[in-house]
Amino acid sequence: MAYILQVDFEMNGPFGDEMAKAFSELATSINNEEGFIWKIWTESPETKEAGGIYLFETKGAAEKYVKMHTERLAGFGISPVHSKIFEVNSALTEINKGPVKQ
Repeated sequence: MAYILQVDFEMNGPFGDEMAKAFSELATSINNEEGFIWKIWTESPETKEAGGIYLFETKGAAEKYVKMHTERLAGFGISPVHSKIFEVNSALTEINKGPVKQ
């Protein structure tokens, strides 16, 4: 079973292309996290929020990532970090073309 991790936090920027340039090395490093499958980066310059939607192989891998990522963001002065972990209903998600096949 796969698990979705939803993360969001307040951030003053950068956003858009500047965010992509600033965080490309970080994005590459996320690919090496235990149990990581994919991430969708989220941002809202209007509300000064950022975050992501992640897919992990196990709940334990998602929980481990939340702990590490929360500590990393705190090092950048970003706090609080909001996170939720959800089980994926693969049968229904497949009907709606969600990319969660393992």
